[in-house]
Amino acid sequence: MRLERSLLLCLLFFSCNSKKNTPDVSDIKIKIETIRFEEAFFKIDTTNTLMELGKTTNKFPDFGTFFLSNLLNLDPKWPDSLVSNIINEYIKAYKPIYDTSQIIFNDFSKYENEIKSGLQFLKHYFPKYNSPNQIITYLGPLDGYGDIITANAFVIGIQHHLGKNASYYNTSIASETYPPYISARFEPSYISINCMKNVVLDLFPEAFEEKSLVTQMIEKGKRLYMLEMLLPEKPEYQLIGYTQKQMEDCNAHEASIWNLFIQNNLLQSTDYNMIRNYIGDSPKTQELGDASPGNIGSYVGWQIVRKYMSKNSKIKLNELMTKDADEILSEAKYKP
Repeated sequence: MRLERSLLLCLLFFSCNSKKNTPDVSDIKIKIETIRFEEAFFKIDTTNTLMELGKTTNKFPDFGTFFLSNLLNLDPKWPDSLVSNIINEYIKAYKPIYDTSQIIFNDFSKYENEIKSGLQFLKHYFPKYNSPNQIITYLGPLDGYGDIITANAFVIGIQHHLGKNASYYNTSIASETYPPYISARFEPSYISINCMKNVVLDLFPEAFEEKSLVTQMIEKGKRLYMLEMLLPEKPEYQLIGYTQKQMEDCNAHEASIWNLFIQNNLLQSTDYNMIRNYIGDSPKTQELGDASPGNIGSYVGWQIVRKYMSKNSKIKLNELMTKDADEILSEAKYKP
């Protein structure tokens, strides 16, 4: 009995640790610092707004200017009184959200460490890539930008990471821009995912014009596979933006999903609207029912790439990302 139990534990341990054949990157050194811009901004003394604002932007010269002009849409030609009023009203309106964010992100080290881990894997696979060396957090408009990447920094809009049940996302200003199926991903756990997604797109920008649906599915799948390699500890459902139940259902009905494309002769279609229906963000896939997730074509593309890589384990990640989609489809012989 003890022997059987020991063997079972060994098998479980081996399967968990060999699941993705994850390389050891612990010796790769990553230098990155976190700058909490929102903390400086919301400490501005609104009895002397412009002087305080000047001190803040001088302290963060690059991002401070970007925040004011691109995120708050302030025009430097506007009168000082108008700018001061807008800043004061913004601080007043968003102070409750800032207070909430301070509770959630009082200690940002967990998320910094997740990003740092992703950068270690990135450096392992793409040693020549010059990754950002800063993390800048800010609190912007609920209907504005979220997480972006610059040459030097991961810029994190913490207003989009307060938890999917945060009441702020039910307001009209937020929900008209980010409907519930998108704000469901407004969790702190998506910070590192969004950062690495931006890295993937920086390295391999999407250019899908005039390409067939199956080609675009595989291109999406390649990027999801790369994301999986950069963040091996993240659950797969979060990498694609599904709920855990949606991911489980997709895996359980993978053959039926594939048949949707085969039986309806969709794979070679180049119709833009039809393609967006299968590889774009949406609340569901109409043909699969209300409980199904959107972006189902990307899910299938991901499984095709996984199947291809299971047969071609010696191919490096950078080679995969430039591999022709038709070649991947042909060699994968995907048939769930």
